[in-house]
Amino acid sequence: MDAMRTELRDGSVPRLPATAFVAPILAALDIDGTLAPSGTVQIAHPVKAAIARFLTAGNHVVLASGRSLTGVLPVARELGLDDEWVIASNGAITARLDRRVPRGYELEDVQNFDPGPVVQLARAVFPGVRMGAERVGWGYDVTHLFPAGQLNGAQQIVSADFLGKRSTTRLVLRGPGIDRLVGPVRAAGLTALLTEPDWVDVTAPGLSKATALEKVRANLGIDPARTLAIGDGENDLEMLRWAARGVAMGHASAAVRAAADEVTGTLDEHGAALALDAIPAAEDI
Repeated sequence: MDAMRTELRDGSVPRLPATAFVAPILAALDIDGTLAPSGTVQIAHPVKAAIARFLTAGNHVVLASGRSLTGVLPVARELGLDDEWVIASNGAITARLDRRVPRGYELEDVQNFDPGPVVQLARAVFPGVRMGAERVGWGYDVTHLFPAGQLNGAQQIVSADFLGKRSTTRLVLRGPGIDRLVGPVRAAGLTALLTEPDWVDVTAPGLSKATALEKVRANLGIDPARTLAIGDGENDLEMLRWAARGVAMGHASAAVRAAADEVTGTLDEHGAALALDAIPAAEDI
């Protein structure tokens, strides 16, 4: 936990209550490429310190990531978050952090879908496709092992038939040319994200980080005008448009920067910290 944060005896971090004049802000923060280098929990001190200041002022931080839940939780621990919300698998999983329960979190919303048709399609078009289906809080069932660092959690090799028979929150398709399946998967009504040229994430219909964030915002009673989002990837587009103030990282693609209200510094320049520290205390952000 960052040394700048004051702790109570029970280890929790005190919050300054929002006053009648300044309502709390909800900041939705992407992880990979925004808070830390992809696949790591290496968050720079200036970013940790800015998040600590933001929380201590009575605001809320929601980690919103394409990572599975097992990949998001270590980042939450690194930031000392223990009573906030997290969104994983691009909106398929929403959990409320709670240090009092054994797992450290409670699942609030889990959106599953039937991966069978996509598995069959992928095998027919790309016989050697590598596939992984998320098992919430554990890892993935996979047809072939993925290299270390590509998936969060454990991996268990299963047959493609088995993979297609179990509902899942997220199906990963990986292989050369796999981008050709984005159109057919979307035509079937599912959500398909091309996160890399050879990587497609499939989730339930109509899901995004934004759809999950809207539910969290409503649950917390945050005014829509008091929402902030910071991200750098294609899976952040809806989130940046959803927020009253969408901030793109300086190294983001042109499409992501165009979807945002403003652009901050790059990851190496601690852009997330710059954006959080620039938020005024006034009613409008």
